[in-house]
Amino acid sequence: MLTANRTNRAAVRSGTRADVLTALAGLALFALAAVVGAALMAGGDGVHPLLLDWPPLLARWSPHTGPGTAAAALVGFAVVVYGPAPAARLGWRALLAAVWAASLAWLWSLALIDGWDRGVAGQLTTGSEYLSDGLGRWQDVGAALRTFTDYIPFDSAPDNWPVHIAGHPPGMMLTLVALDRIGLGGGLWAVVFVLTAAGSAAVAVLVALRALGAEALARRAAPFVVLAPWAVWAGVSADGYFAAAGAWALALLALAAGRAVRWPWLAGLGAGLLLGWCLYLSYGLALLALPALGVLWAAGTLRPVGWVLAGAAVVVAGFTAGGFWWVEGYRVLHERYYAGAAGYRPYGYFVWANLACVVASAGLASLAGVRRAVVAVVRAGAGGLRRPPDAVVAVVLSAVLAILVADLSGMSKAETERIWLPFTLWLLPACALLPRAGSRWWLAVQGVVAFTVNSLWITGW
Repeated sequence: MLTANRTNRAAVRSGTRADVLTALAGLALFALAAVVGAALMAGGDGVHPLLLDWPPLLARWSPHTGPGTAAAALVGFAVVVYGPAPAARLGWRALLAAVWAASLAWLWSLALIDGWDRGVAGQLTTGSEYLSDGLGRWQDVGAALRTFTDYIPFDSAPDNWPVHIAGHPPGMMLTLVALDRIGLGGGLWAVVFVLTAAGSAAVAVLVALRALGAEALARRAAPFVVLAPWAVWAGVSADGYFAAAGAWALALLALAAGRAVRWPWLAGLGAGLLLGWCLYLSYGLALLALPALGVLWAAGTLRPVGWVLAGAAVVVAGFTAGGFWWVEGYRVLHERYYAGAAGYRPYGYFVWANLACVVASAGLASLAGVRRAVVAVVRAGAGGLRRPPDAVVAVVLSAVLAILVADLSGMSKAETERIWLPFTLWLLPACALLPRAGSRWWLAVQGVVAFTVNSLWITGW
């Protein structure tokens, strides 16, 4: 017995050392990307070839404080010190409510470090944003959809779409039109909507894990999903809304696959509708198919697939009938992207510097947790892969795969700290795989990374 205990303690120490080394390697990757990026910038004219102020991030160096500084420090301290115990004890519904509230507090406080106008109210109204063009051209939604692709190219017309509208399908604009028509128009209401949706993403992750039979790990992950550097970019970035839509799609899929609801077919249909909607929020969200397969892998079933495909088909058919053809929109965007930013940004740098951006948005604890997920699969071997794995391992590794595919595609050169939020979100549960003994230290590291990035840089999207 004593020999076994000593062996276990040695294994724990060895695993902890490997976790720390993995985190340090991630930090070194980010530092290397910053140094090499600065050298590339110095070799150019100050802008080209990276089109960034502070590579690898789309950000500029500007140490600052704001109304949210004290609040963010307080929220971070509270989650680190008091978060793990209630996460383990609270009733399930109470836990979900607490996670949503804490996530909103973290998102709002980080956003307010940049001030009310710059950090919140004006975020979606700046020159490249969705509301910079107003909604005048969307009074006739049918006409806007039918001509949407015409205004994507740079040289299409003097009034081509601003960057963010051109760079995405029309789903976000339709969301803003809907808000406007129910009396919630303008930049502030758009921000409130995005923040509220982004805050719910943490809840969706926990719902998915529990539906896949991993409630204990979901509870351990809860404080980490709340206190994540992810929130720096999810706060009042439309991609926070995109991530939430994708998260709830996967949560519904998990509920359908795990048969954790009365009508699994309805959850499957809802998952399909949301996954279809995600296609029209961002072209890159087609890669949510990989985390969706991860959910089905964890559940050990393909039962919901028919309903999922039916739901997605309804959305695709609706947009196509309305005059917007997704494939054509992506083709024209690809041409625009490579005629602009992608034509300047070197693939050889961003194919690895993009991953340094993931270190910043997922955090060092997530990186250590991903190491443990990889080790679990390697130890399982080929035979283990034929059996349903631990839910956290499945969703984490499927998210890693989605990120790698997006990276290799060349359609994500920089800004991946924001663009990949829907996938980075699913790296956060990996923190539940870390030993309990040091969990508060890892949680503190996550909070410090977020607070530091938000306070030293003005991030952009």
